[in-house]
Amino acid sequence: MPEPAGKIRLTQYSHGAGCGCKISPMLLEKILHSNFAMPDNDKLIVGNHSKDDAAVLDLGNGTALISTTDFFMPIVDDPFEFGRIASANAISDVYAMGGKPVLAIAILGWPINVLPPEVAQLVIEGSRSICKEAGIPLAGGHSIDSPEPIFGLAVNGLVSTSSIKQNNTAREGDHLFLTKRLGVGILTTAEKKGILKEGHEHIAAEQMMQLNSVGERLGNISTVNAMTDVTGFGLLGHLIEMAEGSGLSAEVNLKTIPLITPDLADYINMKAVPGGTNRNLDSYGSKCRIHVDETLARSILADPQTSGGLLISVSTKGLNEVRALLTEFELTDFLTPIGRITSKGEFVIEVR
Repeated sequence: MPEPAGKIRLTQYSHGAGCGCKISPMLLEKILHSNFAMPDNDKLIVGNHSKDDAAVLDLGNGTALISTTDFFMPIVDDPFEFGRIASANAISDVYAMGGKPVLAIAILGWPINVLPPEVAQLVIEGSRSICKEAGIPLAGGHSIDSPEPIFGLAVNGLVSTSSIKQNNTAREGDHLFLTKRLGVGILTTAEKKGILKEGHEHIAAEQMMQLNSVGERLGNISTVNAMTDVTGFGLLGHLIEMAEGSGLSAEVNLKTIPLITPDLADYINMKAVPGGTNRNLDSYGSKCRIHVDETLARSILADPQTSGGLLISVSTKGLNEVRALLTEFELTDFLTPIGRITSKGEFVIEVR
């Protein structure tokens, strides 16, 4: 029989949480490898040939269609918040390409013999609330009976072909900005372990429910050379994709990284490090050289983020314009660059 709705803690019904469920970069590369020669499509601007956030199709009228999907298992216990977080995370891929989201459809997997439909209804309501904030309809979807609760969206967006932002077009000398704080995976792991400090109960959820809507406006700034969002592969993983895809390297200054709480080091010392962190490091740790506290740097920079911030690569001459836009969107805590794009070096990432 399904559990009574009032007693349910969603995270107890899944083996993973949020973007920490993502398959590691190393395994994903093996899965996606193909010996088939796919026919070229001259309308496909972004597809499987790169490791970008979404597919982009040229509509032939100066506009392109952005298409993406993202879904995962619960990262919070509250079903309404789970729906909001999963939806903000999925919509973020459109913003990360510089686009405007226009339509979403839901993806729901639900253990119908374990969790009552009233709980799933709250997840959908949470999703509707975020879609409303983004100005788009939740127009339908698909559901299945699954062993664990799963929710996410397929999202379509539109963008001017001249405004498309990709993650592999950074330029040497670019400054790097990050629009959300790191440490979501550490806090949610601490909560599961029952060691979350008083006052930290809602910090992660509140951040994960924030839309990356500034991305649509960043798409209009020509000096923003590359952009992506930071999710399950952690900051290091997504920055590696940006730097390697651009044929360059990058430097990160750990002291300028915005942290979700100054107490992250305490949680790391208490072993509140998600399993996804180690999977990430196993995949790409050899590409990074760390010149500071290695345990702290690796635990923070490889921490899987769910509905994380935008990682923006902008030329020096665009700094004032980007900072003005971030200020307009009340992102004044993120006006200091976290690093630079550099010439290709021995390591893809240097952490200082």
